Amino acid sequence: MKYLKWFVLVSLLIILDQISKLWIVEHIALNKIKTVIPNIVSLTYLRNYGAAFSILQNQQWLFSLITIVVITAAIYYLIKQKNASLWMKLALILIISGGIGNFIDRLRLGYVVDMVHLDFINFAIFNVADSYLSIGVFLLVLALWREEDETKN
Repeated sequence: MKYLKWFVLVSLLIILDQISKLWIVEHIALNKIKTVIPNIVSLTYLRNYGAAFSILQNQQWLFSLITIVVITAAIYYLIKQKNASLWMKLALILIISGGIGNFIDRLRLGYVVDMVHLDFINFAIFNVADSYLSIGVFLLVLALWREEDETKN
């Protein structure tokens, strides 16, 4: 019961990711661009057979192994560190949710559905799960940095 709220939050985040991918697949043709806010953001449906920035194409076994290790470690840490800060818990929840969201795509489709393009910078096309992972890693670094500062003082 204690971890039910974390399980529910992870589940909701995964559902949001999967719904966004389903919407893109159903409403935008493969490799087509739909402007949402001109010169700021557009949507496009891409199939990513690689990792971030499409590196390591067609290495699904490697991504699956890494995902299982990272998610397992994050869940273990979340359970074991009862006194972890809220930021640390949130970081781990985002990492778990993003990892599982993309893992579902890899298992179900053999690739990850990407869709968001920031038109104002030259940046990779990404999805909701990627956003969870990026924000989660950023928060994890901040939380670890803060914990290190607190142990020094």
